[in-house]
This record gives sequence, C-alpha cells and structure tokens, in this order.
Amino acid sequence: MSTPIRVLCVGAGHMGRSHALAYHHLTGFSVAGLVTRSEASRAALLAELGGTVPGFNSFSEALRLTRPDAVSISSYPDTHAAYAIAAMEAGCHVFVEKPLAETVAEAEAIVAKAASLKRKLVIGYILRVHPSWIRFIELARTLGKPLVMRMNLNQQSSGPEWRTHKALLSSISPIVDCGVHYVDVMCQMTGSKPVRVSGIGARLTDELPADKINYGQLQVSFADGSVGWYEAGWGPMMSEVAFFVKDVVGPKGCVSIVADKAASEGQSANVNAHSQTQSLRLHHSALGPDGKFTQTDERICLEDEPDHDGLCRREQEYFLRAIQEDLDLSSHMLDAIQSMRIVAGADESFRTGKTVDL
Repeated sequence: MSTPIRVLCVGAGHMGRSHALAYHHLTGFSVAGLVTRSEASRAALLAELGGTVPGFNSFSEALRLTRPDAVSISSYPDTHAAYAIAAMEAGCHVFVEKPLAETVAEAEAIVAKAASLKRKLVIGYILRVHPSWIRFIELARTLGKPLVMRMNLNQQSSGPEWRTHKALLSSISPIVDCGVHYVDVMCQMTGSKPVRVSGIGARLTDELPADKINYGQLQVSFADGSVGWYEAGWGPMMSEVAFFVKDVVGPKGCVSIVADKAASEGQSANVNAHSQTQSLRLHHSALGPDGKFTQTDERICLEDEPDHDGLCRREQEYFLRAIQEDLDLSSHMLDAIQSMRIVAGADESFRTGKTVDL
C-alpha cells in the first residue's frame, strides 16, 4: 500500500470541516495539521479528527512544521492566492475552495504557478461531482440552441449565519462568491464562449461598509446566442419565496430542478439543502397536428443523492486521483478562470454601469 498523502487543512467552517473529515476517512490521505483563526472551531474539529492532529493559528508556521504533501484551503477568499502560491512553492499539491481567488489576476497567478511547478490544483466546484447536476447539464444539452438559463440562490440569514455572511461580504460580493458555481454550469450547458456580461447590485443593510453589497444579479451572453442570469442575496431581509430557481429553456423544451426540500420555509440558509435536487422535471415543446403537446412532462426522480459531506468526499477522491494518476487538469483550471472572469465582469459592470466585454 502506498504511503498516504499528508494534507494540511486550512479552515474549519462548513466547507473546511467537510473536507477535513473526507481526508480523515479516505485511506489515501492523512491529515497533517489544521489551521484556523478560531480556537473554538479548531478544537471542535480536532476532536472529530481523533485528537492527535496538531492545530495552528499561523499558516506559514503550519506549512513549515508539518511539511505536508498537499494543502487544502477552505479559508476566506482573500487568503487563497497567498496560501496557494506559498503551498506550491513548498512542494505541495493544492485543493482550494471556490472562488479560486478574489480577482482574475490572482486566479491567473495561481494557475500559472501550478503549471510552472507541475503541481496539481483542484478547485472546489462541488456541482461538478454531483450526479444530479451532471444529469441536469446533460438534459440541458438536449434542448437545442440557444439556451435561456435562469438560476438563483438567495439566502435569508440571521444569527450565526448572518455573522458568517457579513464576514464574507467584507471581502467579496455574493454574485462572485457563489456565482462561479452557476456560471460554470452555464458554460458546460452551452459549450460556447461567454462574450459579455452585465450586473446590478444593492446594499440592503447599514451593517456593511458603504462600498459593499449583499444583493446582486448578473446577465451573461454567449457566442451561440444563449443567455443566462444568476441572482444572489444574503441577509435577514431576503425573501424565502422563489429563492431557489434552477431552470433551463431551449427550443425543444425545458428542464428544471424541483427542490421541494430546499424551497420549504426556512431552508434558504441551509447549506446542506443548496445542492439537494430531489427530482428534475423535463418538458418537451413538440406540438401535434391538434396543436397540443405530443408528450407529457417527465419527472426524473433522483434517489440516494450524496449529502454535503458525501459530495466533499467525492471532490477529495478526485483530488487523490489527480495526484496519484497524474491527471491533466489544464481544462479544469482554465474553466475556473473563465468563471472568475464572468463574475468579476459582472461586479465591474455594477460598479461602472457599463456592460463588460469578455
């Protein structure tokens, strides 16, 4: 049996915890150390990891003392570039949560470093390993062109969830933080080049700095004529009505995620519910001689979906394969930069009032 890959985990929030537990349970990995700013969250996660993993509050110290084979970064986006580049220069492969960085320039620098040092870089696009979302994308590709893609994920938050959102919003807008997932899905559905994007936004609370927003929407156009929009808002003022829309329309019909659980009252801030689909509804647009539909809508039930921890485990299984099998991650990395360009362009459009050519 080969020696496990020793991973230094950074961050013990919702994503960091799930990734650390995946490394802990996968035989190909072992957790070399845990870096967090919060002593309480660090202590809680270290206990789940068996109580023998060393904890740190300094990334540079942890990197120097643990000398890991890989680093998993689940901290706030403003740390991603510095941590990822330092890790690769120390000889490590890197898994980094989305968004890859705060800016496109930083994302490009991370990818360039991975290429020059021949390190594996996997970005946490969790929907890429979700079987139901993979099926959703496959069905969208059968609808003809152009596509109209409509997606949102608004979150009504209070208490600790709102504190977390405010911390995130201090460095990044919601259409950048979560938007990369959904524009990446749109790019997969169309297989076409994004050509321009526009954005709007609003600051709906005095609890944020004057230059920050907690609501935004982007509209992106593709070379094949397809269009898509994505909307995201966080905070105690957000509505629990129609906060979860995942719908794609083409000439041949439409396919929609039917997420009854995620759409039930009080679920918009439940991160576990965000990736749960329950079923897909496929509609066919063909009409017969009588002018009526020739086919009834299909309800495609999706049973035995992975939960959030299961999805994070799938991401780390892919990371393990990438290292052990020397997978070519070129397209994976370039796709991450492309989605960063779209959401960054939307943020620029909101601030300048002008459509941004991509």
